[in-house]
Amino acid sequence: MPADYYEILGVTRTASESEIKSAYRKLALKYHPDRNPDNKEAEEKFKEAAEAYGVLADADKRRRYDAYGHAGVSGAGAAGFDPTIFADFGDILGDFFGFGDIFGRRGRGPRRGSDLRYNLELTFEEAAFGTETKIQIPRRESCTACQGSGSAPGSQPQTCPNCRGAGQITYQQGFFSVARTCGRCRGAGKIVTSPCPTCEGEGAIEQVRTLVVPIQAGVDTGNKLVVQGQGEPGQAGGPPGDLYVAISVSDHPVFRREGSDLFCEVPITFAQAALGASIEVPTLDEEKTSKLSVPEGTQTGTSFKVRGKGVPRLGHKGRGDLHVTVRVVVPTKLSGEQKKLIEQLAGTLPEDAASQAKDRSVKSRLRDLLG
Repeated sequence: MPADYYEILGVTRTASESEIKSAYRKLALKYHPDRNPDNKEAEEKFKEAAEAYGVLADADKRRRYDAYGHAGVSGAGAAGFDPTIFADFGDILGDFFGFGDIFGRRGRGPRRGSDLRYNLELTFEEAAFGTETKIQIPRRESCTACQGSGSAPGSQPQTCPNCRGAGQITYQQGFFSVARTCGRCRGAGKIVTSPCPTCEGEGAIEQVRTLVVPIQAGVDTGNKLVVQGQGEPGQAGGPPGDLYVAISVSDHPVFRREGSDLFCEVPITFAQAALGASIEVPTLDEEKTSKLSVPEGTQTGTSFKVRGKGVPRLGHKGRGDLHVTVRVVVPTKLSGEQKKLIEQLAGTLPEDAASQAKDRSVKSRLRDLLG
């Protein structure tokens, strides 16, 4: 089974775009073939890191990988050409050899913000019938004091004097023209001379935002909700990322769920099983119980279906069913009179109960065949 991409890079599943990029940088520098000549193990680790980064650095591929694993990104990674790997690898080569930008850069245009993930635990009933819940999301938001510029109110970022606003400095080396990221402005093309006191020149501050998230009826553990535009803010005017709410559902003391169907076990007495009865079975509905007719001669382990008493079908009309398994409970304490009555009953029953049950089964199948 292929290794987990997050484990390869040594990051958590909630790692930000910058954390993933930083982890990849370290591994690529550590295991680069030029630093590890004739080292097959290092070469393999270098390829694994490149493949993992090729998926996790791409928002769409990462979403598919989180949802479906390796099957969701089949063909992605090192097996094919991914320009984003080489665009970022220019930074690494710049650190390593000093000419990384010869491979090209992403540029200083608008960039979409990173996606965020929130793990939400719901009660069994909340997941079944839907709810509306408030969640608190810590995230970086554009500084309102400087409107995200990083400069103090009344001032503006100045054009970088080193690169003259280009974000890169070009050097002529023989026949090649090599561009490197400007070290003073770090590729921004501008520098902050009077930092905003609120965000200290960062242009963004940490905030906790409260969001109201509607939960659709029928969700289950493993489902993800996408709240568009509630991720990290974009850069250079780019759009914000999205918020992914990963759902987990707590267990129920009575019911077990499979899809939209519910399963439970209900005890019945020997008399109810032998003579038949109308019993109350638990449900998730407001009335809490429903009537179930148990026919005479019911055996322990027999399952009955109560239609429409399951969980609403996610994205569809109707509900699943409730499956009730009955368990015949044998009394453990009997009075003297009760023992006598049971002994009298035992004397009227055939000794070989197994044979009797087998005969009933054969007769039942014959009735079914003959109509």
